[in-house]
Amino acid sequence: MQAANRLQKSLKAGNPAYGGWQMLPGTNLTRILCRAATNMDWLLVDMEHGNISDDSMHDIVAAAAACGVSPIVRVVDGQPWMIKRALDSGAHGILVPVLETAQDAKDVVRASKFPPMGTRGFEPLLAVEKFVEQHAHGGSVKELSGREYLEQANNSLVIAVQIETQSALEHVKEIAMVPGVDVLFVGPFDLGVSIGHPIVGGKMDETLEVAIQSVQEAARAAGKVAGIYCDSGEDAKEWAAKGFLMNSVVTDMIGLREMVSQSFSSAR
Repeated sequence: MQAANRLQKSLKAGNPAYGGWQMLPGTNLTRILCRAATNMDWLLVDMEHGNISDDSMHDIVAAAAACGVSPIVRVVDGQPWMIKRALDSGAHGILVPVLETAQDAKDVVRASKFPPMGTRGFEPLLAVEKFVEQHAHGGSVKELSGREYLEQANNSLVIAVQIETQSALEHVKEIAMVPGVDVLFVGPFDLGVSIGHPIVGGKMDETLEVAIQSVQEAARAAGKVAGIYCDSGEDAKEWAAKGFLMNSVVTDMIGLREMVSQSFSSAR
């Protein structure tokens, strides 16, 4: 199961894991995103701010996994039933927004793990097919049984929590120390607004930069990984050089808008 989780493999190796961000529904879009870049490690399925329903989420998770890319679902909220729906779809991990305290992080872990580590209910029928060591395009496929999923899921799924509020920043060291949390993921726009230093005109001031770097330092001290939302490859590479390893590179809506704008500007 771990062999099929491309994101986890990259993070465990200490390598930057670059991802795409899908806000619009549709598996054709998923396949275009995943196949456009052979080095895409993960695809974020955005149910918080994106136009993605539960049905669409299930379809996108399957399409991304079939392309050999780890599907990561950002749930709307850290409620246990939302986490369960995401993981039961076969997501290789979750991203939970708007944490405030270490207790919030503990609640996320509890909802994400099977007993005795947590309280997640067991139903692997949809999930197991999203974890194959070699997908169908490569020939033979190693099937994952329900028993194997149960035995391996607690250690094979990526649990990421967002640091995007003043409270989360104040408690970031305690959040990082919570067992079962793998990634502290910075939402720079919301964090900037929350601490009174918003990103304006694409420019980040020094106070926000220092705050973001403190998240990476807390993650490193706890033996965890830091990640950050970026909407360009240049930004993702720059933050990787600063120790952030789970970085987005492109968001579908932004990428489409820029491509169309550039093409029509060139034509006229």
